[in-house]
Amino acid sequence: MASKGSGAFIRSESAFRNFISPDPNARFPAEKGRYALYISPTCPWAHRTTIVRILKGLEDIVDLYELHPSMGPKGWYFSGEGSSLPADPLYGFKYLPDLYKKADPSFTGPFTVPMLWDKKSHTVVNNESSEIVRMLTIAFDNLLPEHLREVNRPGGGLYPEHLRSSIDEANSWVYNLINNGVYKTGFATTQQAYEANLYPLFEGLDRVEQLLSSPPPSEGGSPGTKTRTYLLGDNLTEADVRLYTTIIRFDVAYRPVFLCSLKSIRHDYPNIYCWLRRLYWDQDSRETNGAFHQTSAPYVDVYGPSYASARHKKVFGGKGPLIVPRGPTPFIDQL
Repeated sequence: MASKGSGAFIRSESAFRNFISPDPNARFPAEKGRYALYISPTCPWAHRTTIVRILKGLEDIVDLYELHPSMGPKGWYFSGEGSSLPADPLYGFKYLPDLYKKADPSFTGPFTVPMLWDKKSHTVVNNESSEIVRMLTIAFDNLLPEHLREVNRPGGGLYPEHLRSSIDEANSWVYNLINNGVYKTGFATTQQAYEANLYPLFEGLDRVEQLLSSPPPSEGGSPGTKTRTYLLGDNLTEADVRLYTTIIRFDVAYRPVFLCSLKSIRHDYPNIYCWLRRLYWDQDSRETNGAFHQTSAPYVDVYGPSYASARHKKVFGGKGPLIVPRGPTPFIDQL
C-alpha cells in the first residue's frame, strides 16, 4: 500500500506467524505430507521458498500448489494456465483469499504468497517468506536422509551456527535496500518518493558487488587471493537465496518496468552477474541440486509482463494502455 500524500510504498506485515517444529508434540509438528506451500512463480518472496524446498529435498514431504503468475481482480488465483493448477486441490477454491477466509473468516488481508497451509488442522501456518525459509531449512531434517540434513551440507548448511550473525546482518540490509527497495522504487507515486529509494537501491547493489569482489573469510582477507564464490564465502547460504530472487528479476523486470534504471546487472555489476549465472546454470551439483534453474528458467519470460501488470494497477489504477517492455536478449548469458 502507499501512504497518503507521500507517494511512498509501505509493505504490510505478514499476519500468520506460527512455526513447524521437529518436536512431535508441537502444535505444528514436522510430518510428511501434512503441509502445502502455496506460491506464484513470479513472486520473489514465494520464489525463495521453492528454491529451499528443492535444496533441502522436500519435494515428497511438503506439497507445492502453484497459482497464476499474475494477480487478478480478486488477488492470487488458480487459472489452469501454464503451470497453475485449475483449482485448489484441497477444497476446490479458485481464489487464494478463500483459503485465508477458511482459516480465519474475520481476516481481511493482505492475501499473500507464499502461504504455508496445514492440511490436518485446515489453517494457515505462516505467510512470512523469511520464516517459511527457516522452517524448510531446519524443521524437517529428521525426515530427510543424512546427506540432506543441515549439519552434513557443504559449509554446515544454509544457516550454519558460525555464520548466523553474518547472515542475519546481510539479510537485513539486502532486504531494506534491494529486496524491498525495488518495490519502494517501482511503486512510488511521486518523484520524491521514487528518487528517495532509487539511489539507496543502487548503493545496496554497489555494496553487494564489492562484497563479491573481496576474498572469502577462508582466505583471511589477504589481497591478491581469490574472490568469493557466494555472498558470505565459499558455500551457499540463506543470504544467497534471498538475494537471488531479486537479482534474477532485475534486468528483466525491475530495470525496465519498475524504473530501477541507473545501471543494469549484466553491464555494470560483473561480480554480481557472474554469481547470478553460476547459480542459474548450475543444474547438477550437490550444493544447488538445480534449484535455482528449475525454479527460474520456466518463468523468466513472464516476469516482465507480471510486473508491468502489477505496476499498471498499483500506480495508474489500471487506467490507460498497458505496455510491456521486452528483453533483454538473451534473458541471461551462458557461463
